[in-house]
Amino acid sequence: MQKVTLTVNGREVTAEIDERTLLLEFVRDTAGLTGTHNGCMEARCGCCAVEVDGDIVKSCNVLAVQVDGAEVTTIEGLAPQKLGPVQQVTTQTLAGVYEPVDAIRSSVEDLHPLQAAFHRCHALQCGFCTPGMVMVLKDFLEENPSPCRDDVRKAIAGNLCRCTGYQHIVDAAMEAAEVMRGSGATTTDD
Repeated sequence: MQKVTLTVNGREVTAEIDERTLLLEFVRDTAGLTGTHNGCMEARCGCCAVEVDGDIVKSCNVLAVQVDGAEVTTIEGLAPQKLGPVQQVTTQTLAGVYEPVDAIRSSVEDLHPLQAAFHRCHALQCGFCTPGMVMVLKDFLEENPSPCRDDVRKAIAGNLCRCTGYQHIVDAAMEAAEVMRGSGATTTDD
């Protein structure tokens, strides 16, 4: 067992872990942040992408002890949570009975520009690849604020989406690039 301390989304997390614990497992099981997904465990699909000290890594391919002391940002860390008052909502059960449930109000305006663009452009279907796609694209757009569509396709080449066909993901990245630049300038097409 080894003591590891990571700053995950601005919160220090310290735990005694097995030396073989993957960063993915630390984020999900120790830090309790399940937005980072386990897709292949072979660093091929990109579902587990997180940012470590400013660099994107596939967390299924990194041991937590290798990044001891690092700053880790996950999908949950992109948009600060605005936990407003809880409102009562009713849902219908299979038996047809309406039961009250707690729901937290949120809106697209509370999201990171990429998350909002994914929502607006319908860039997700099952959503399993989305956290990794967003993390990779965030890093890419910070380095390349005015990409063309082919640049975006190359940036996500290491991320596998089994549902969307990628077109809407590229659309979302292009929209987010414009918003993140803070300009009304258009981007270069193919």
